[in-house]
Amino acid sequence: MAREQNTNRKKTTVRSSRKSSSPRSTTAQKKEEQKPTTRQAASKRQARQTGSNAPQKRSPRRSPKKAPEETKQRPAPQSQTSRKIQAPPPPPAELKKEPAPAPPEEKINIKLDQSVAILIDGNNIEMSLHSISKSASSMINFDKLVPALLQNRSLSRLIYFREGKSISQKLADRLQKLFHGSVVPCYKSADIPLSIKAVQVASKVDTIIILSGDADYVELVRHLKHDGIRVEIAAFPATSAEILLSEADYFFPITVEYSFALK
Repeated sequence: MAREQNTNRKKTTVRSSRKSSSPRSTTAQKKEEQKPTTRQAASKRQARQTGSNAPQKRSPRRSPKKAPEETKQRPAPQSQTSRKIQAPPPPPAELKKEPAPAPPEEKINIKLDQSVAILIDGNNIEMSLHSISKSASSMINFDKLVPALLQNRSLSRLIYFREGKSISQKLADRLQKLFHGSVVPCYKSADIPLSIKAVQVASKVDTIIILSGDADYVELVRHLKHDGIRVEIAAFPATSAEILLSEADYFFPITVEYSFALK
């Protein structure tokens, strides 16, 4: 019994000693954990020294931005009145290229050997001449007119048509002598006999010249041109029909210069 009591006392003392020593040991462990190691303390000191000795980086100074020259040299705003007065600058003058000089024209003289038939409406030509010259004694000067009509072309035939029986024999003789012409008396007007003769002669000549300004010859002119014949009209402009002149291939104006007065 005494041994058991001693053992129990020992156990209680050990437990009490453990209890008393446990809080002290925990506090000591915490203090030891809080104390830094020598290596850590040395590394911290070295880091502090290097940090204090290292040169501090300074941020670069920003220079003030220079304003562009355009903003500095802006012109003063113009008033509305000055804007209206000022005209826009004229456009630059375009340089006009001078055209190259044209080469000199070469005159080529071509003579065509054409046969021409002249058919004269005597009544129309004489009446037109008398009304323009205001003289009943005026006559056509065929010696001057016929060469002007031919223009170096060959004359195939010349026929003078006139209404009535009283035909000047001197005129007939002169036409026969100079141009191998003939005078044909007509029962009434000369337009029908002249038209028939023109159709008959068309196949033998190249050009037919009709001395008359009467519009009755329009259909004849169209018919001859359809057959390939060149048709020319010679008459006084004042007494000629415009439709006849427009249908013809060429118009020769007769003037008082191609006439003479009988004495």
